Amino acid sequence: MAGLGSGRRTRQEARDPREPDARRTAGPAAAPGGARLPRFVVAVAVVAAIGGALFGYDTGVISGALPYLAGYFSLGSLGEGVVTSSLLIGAAFGSLAGGRIADGLGRRRALLCASVVFVAASLAVAFAPTAAFLVVARAVLGLAVGSASVITPLYLSEVAPPHVRGRLVSLNSLMIVSGQLLAYLVNAVLAHWAAWRWMLAFAAVPALALLAGMVFLPDTPRWYVGRGRVEDASRVLRRSLPEGGVEEELARIEEARAHERSARTGVRHLLRTPWLRRLLLIGVGLSVVQQVTGVNAVVYFAPTILRTTGLAVDTAITASIAVGVVSVLATVVGMTLVDRVGRRPLTLGGLTGMTVSLVLLGAAFLLPPSTGVSFLVLALMVCYMGCMQATLNISVWLLLAEMFPLRVRGPAMGAAVFVMWLCNFAVALLFPVVQEAVGASVTFWLFAVACVLSFVFCHRYAPETKGVPLEELEHRLRAGAGG
Repeated sequence: MAGLGSGRRTRQEARDPREPDARRTAGPAAAPGGARLPRFVVAVAVVAAIGGALFGYDTGVISGALPYLAGYFSLGSLGEGVVTSSLLIGAAFGSLAGGRIADGLGRRRALLCASVVFVAASLAVAFAPTAAFLVVARAVLGLAVGSASVITPLYLSEVAPPHVRGRLVSLNSLMIVSGQLLAYLVNAVLAHWAAWRWMLAFAAVPALALLAGMVFLPDTPRWYVGRGRVEDASRVLRRSLPEGGVEEELARIEEARAHERSARTGVRHLLRTPWLRRLLLIGVGLSVVQQVTGVNAVVYFAPTILRTTGLAVDTAITASIAVGVVSVLATVVGMTLVDRVGRRPLTLGGLTGMTVSLVLLGAAFLLPPSTGVSFLVLALMVCYMGCMQATLNISVWLLLAEMFPLRVRGPAMGAAVFVMWLCNFAVALLFPVVQEAVGASVTFWLFAVACVLSFVFCHRYAPETKGVPLEELEHRLRAGAGG
């Protein structure tokens, strides 16, 4: 029972059969000087980031299925927006609940629950008999997508050693775009048979992989300490940190928890404390920036956009693979830069490149439709996605996982990602309607304006968190906010 497990447990009582002896599994310690990461940390990152791949696949697969869905269910532009965005409204509420579930059940168990919903809802979506059933099933699938979008970076940020936290948490971003690329590839293969149901059903495969992988992983040291399971926390730290850094890190976590026990916690405290409220507003602002700059208009509607330039459906779906390939390569580049360059410079540089790409993309749609224009539009979309995925997408998810104090990290990140999904929902719902009403040129120029405004916001408010332990970040951000 929870009440009986609140104090320190003996080494024997704390032993978890899922956690082999640190001396046998830790592998080489990761040191700031460039030593290899422990095998345990790599395993945690790879398995947990499958949640990111599911996120990417379930959001990307609709781009190839939508042209066939529209014909099968007789959808108009608004109907296309509703089907696409139904997953996102579910994801919004899933993200809002994800932080609380992660704090209550633990990061590991929360991801296990999400993976079960992934499997069931993916099959329900694939075999939907009516448009209404499809919308509801995608909304349920969105609950899993949204909760995983909060829990996965939270889990990774709390396991990763500070000096490589940026790269490991950014693995989640890499897996998101890898999932989208996988969706584009599956779509291209199955488009020859118009097999849209199989496109949607394939999402169950990585969901089963996540379920199987999480069974063998522990929870995070910070969650264990929060539940009085100090021995469990110490054992996980011995598998993820150099030998001399375990006691120091454990002491830092326990000190932070002691401070939290003497302070009021929860959402009300988050909103009533000025410096925490300011951090939450910055987090919400970063979430808005990540969406209103247009990335998911391209992810969800790339084939639809290319069709307006004269390409056939299957050709447009195949051409969209280029968007996925560049997104993956750009994310790898961003992962190598984020712990060297820093979060702020990466964000501001990316927004500049995105603005230029969107202005040129809008201008390209003024040209008469032709094969040459189709490939020009594709090239500019690829440039835009390269800038986005190498910079803003990585830095925003990373900052949201890092910037909130431990005592409110779950609900605060959940609230910020809730807003992100609401903005995502609005873009997905309105993009087909706006494009039909004002044309593609004006639509992409509006995204360019959003990039300029986002640059101003990030230049003024985005924090720099590079290489700072999570517990030390709290002191820095509190001081910077005057709290």
